[in-house]
Amino acid sequence: MSENAARGEPEPLRVALLGCGVVGSSVARLLTANAADLAARIGRPLEIVGVAVRRTGRDRSDTNLPPELFTTDAEDLVARADIVIEVVGGIEPARSLILRAFEHGASVVTANKALLAEDGPTLYAAAAQHGVDLYYEAAVAGAIPLLRPLRESLAGDDVRRVLGIVNGTTNYVLDKMDTTGAGFAEAVEQAQALGYAEADPTADIEGFDAAAKAAILGSLAFHTRVSSRDVYREGITEVTAADVDAATEMGCVVKLLAICERVPGEDGTPGVSVRVHPAMIPRTHPLAGVREAFNAVFVEASAAGQLMFYGPGAGGDPTASAVLGDVVAVARHRVGGGLGPRESAYADLPVRLMGRALTRYYISLDVVDRPGVLAQIAGVFADHEVSIEQVRQEARLDDDGERMGAQLVIVTHTAPDEALSATVDALSTMSIVRGVTSVMRVEGD
Repeated sequence: MSENAARGEPEPLRVALLGCGVVGSSVARLLTANAADLAARIGRPLEIVGVAVRRTGRDRSDTNLPPELFTTDAEDLVARADIVIEVVGGIEPARSLILRAFEHGASVVTANKALLAEDGPTLYAAAAQHGVDLYYEAAVAGAIPLLRPLRESLAGDDVRRVLGIVNGTTNYVLDKMDTTGAGFAEAVEQAQALGYAEADPTADIEGFDAAAKAAILGSLAFHTRVSSRDVYREGITEVTAADVDAATEMGCVVKLLAICERVPGEDGTPGVSVRVHPAMIPRTHPLAGVREAFNAVFVEASAAGQLMFYGPGAGGDPTASAVLGDVVAVARHRVGGGLGPRESAYADLPVRLMGRALTRYYISLDVVDRPGVLAQIAGVFADHEVSIEQVRQEARLDDDGERMGAQLVIVTHTAPDEALSATVDALSTMSIVRGVTSVMRVEGD
């Protein structure tokens, strides 16, 4: 008989923590600081039985854990836990350790967006096979309760569209370019100085991080398997100060958006489009006011209407909050019986290529200044069945004030992206067009 049983106390649930970086340290500290409250909410106490790290011997006093709990033997650790918290990140060894945890009957809480986006179905199937839970609220948008509402609260509704800012680094960079006039490189340096961007910010500014999150959102929203390979991706490295200024003139702001929506195929059958790219959105849109490194996601559902989820999308304590929420959920299942929701991929909708996505374009052209130019350009749009919503033309002057051409700014109505792209390609070959100076999608109407 154990000491707890002898005293008439419930046996603790054994928790293994994989990783002790920024998020892992916060998780460990909050688990110990809030131990009494967590035990009351769950019905049994939680006991950290070990923390897997690459190297032992470092000062980890900020975790409030004794040094003997730290180990480099992650495989042994997951085999003796009831709940495994994975905050290592990356594909391997995280995938192997999670699968091993399932085999030993442990439920898993993870923040690993890259792994879920690349090989989520394998993890879902393994969890189901072994009758355990897989929870991952912290994988998208940090502290914001988002994935559970999509998986559970909106399970009876029909989600039509998910539009969001899911990467704090890029939102900070674009926000500083908009509000302070900083250039791209300067804004990235500011983000790095504040800890919002890594020394190598490629995953953020090239859109890889947001694409992984978009894959998870698309999978949940449309009950369809979407991997990171299915996501159209553009980063923000090509966004210029001129693009930001042009957005301001239009009453818009530039944001890196993750967009998941239903779109028809060429034969009219339903499908889904999942994409990440910079876009102009009206300043009246709720997402336009998301500042600094915050995240926000706008969900449109048939019955619920429009919903917005907003908050800190990264950081140790905010992300740890989401992790602990999942820990409480899976711990309650182990105490009271039952399991959380399984993978829902019954719809199995085809993931459409970017060309089928419906969007609008902002196009800036440097054209010759003579009669008939606008009519010729409008003809190209008509040839590709793209309707023009707005046109603005301004003379371009040299240093002496002499006319040297014209700038033509066109905003289109909604059309398939392939038609819009073909229109831009055709414009670039026209003798009257000196150059296509800017192209950006417009979203959020």
